[in-house]
Amino acid sequence: MSRPRVVVAGLGDTGILTAIHLARHTDVVGISVKTGLVSGQELGMRLSRPADWSRDYWTSFERFRGLDRIRTMHGELTGVDLAAHTVEVRNLDGSESHVEYDTLVISTGVTNGFWRRPTMQSSSEIETDLRSAHDQLAAAETVIVVGGGAAAVSSAANLAARWPAKRVDLYFPGDRALPRHHPRVWRQVRRRLEQVGVSCHPGHRAVVWPHHADAGSGSVADHLTRGTVAWTTGQNPAAADAVLWAIGRVVPNTGWLPEEVLDEGGFVRVSDDLRVLGQQHVFAIGDVAATDEFRTSARNRADKLLAKNIRADLDGRRLRAYRPQQKLWGSVLGMQSDGLEVFAPSGHRVRFPSWSVERVVQPLIVRRIMYGGVRPRGTGAGLNLP
Repeated sequence: MSRPRVVVAGLGDTGILTAIHLARHTDVVGISVKTGLVSGQELGMRLSRPADWSRDYWTSFERFRGLDRIRTMHGELTGVDLAAHTVEVRNLDGSESHVEYDTLVISTGVTNGFWRRPTMQSSSEIETDLRSAHDQLAAAETVIVVGGGAAAVSSAANLAARWPAKRVDLYFPGDRALPRHHPRVWRQVRRRLEQVGVSCHPGHRAVVWPHHADAGSGSVADHLTRGTVAWTTGQNPAAADAVLWAIGRVVPNTGWLPEEVLDEGGFVRVSDDLRVLGQQHVFAIGDVAATDEFRTSARNRADKLLAKNIRADLDGRRLRAYRPQQKLWGSVLGMQSDGLEVFAPSGHRVRFPSWSVERVVQPLIVRRIMYGGVRPRGTGAGLNLP
């Protein structure tokens, strides 16, 4: 008797973890526009230290031991037939494939600036993107970062720490940045921003032109510009050699799905057990899934719950509910020279010294325990290639 087939549509952080959990019990096919995991995490580190970022956040699929049992396809999802249980994939050579499934997992994520895009890319094209953004910021004497979320705050802090001679200004619309974190987090992070020389400008809401708002346009220039930024809040315009737009205008990667499974924002409508509303044997997880206001299943390790629910669904057993957290937790600034700070939902922080991250957290907790083993990377010129 053949095992059920699960198609995981999208192999970002959450999709890979879900596929790994399922691989022992089902046949899994994973579909991705990339040749490996290109994480959306730690934008500041990616821009300021791309070689260090690629070491921990850009990993070819072949290196994941947990993916040895699954088939990965490098292709773009173009459609789905929910009645026939098939997805349509455009392959790298332009040909079309139809992949059958017993269960479908939608984990195609969102587009958010040039660092998270659903475009077909080879490893060399990914490296070019990394270098392009880094080189543009390296050449700038003045940098403006627009946005109040973790991506903006992390970018400002890491750019200032990497290039102390640059002037880095962070503009955000509220009284404080990180509004979804506990207030205690912002107080602590702001002290670090001041230490590295970032100038903070609260109460500034930018005039957003169409090419900034269109997060799906796919050009580096659309979210990394230069020149003047105007404000709807009445302040004088500000100018810089480089302007990084990290304003949180996310667009779900759901153009391949029928409107019947989407909400008004284009996100996938799900029940509390992560099943797609109105569908049998179809689930969604991560930033694309409308689990709650902030779509927190991408950050609360819902991958384990989803894998258990898929197995229960295939066996006709009861499924468990996902319970979202309302406060964000985790790292904000990423790895720094003095270690890594991780914030709990209460705003309290735990500091991991650099040696513990390099020798314990990444190799043991992340690579071995979380991902089930990651093979050593090969050596490449310039950036460490996956």
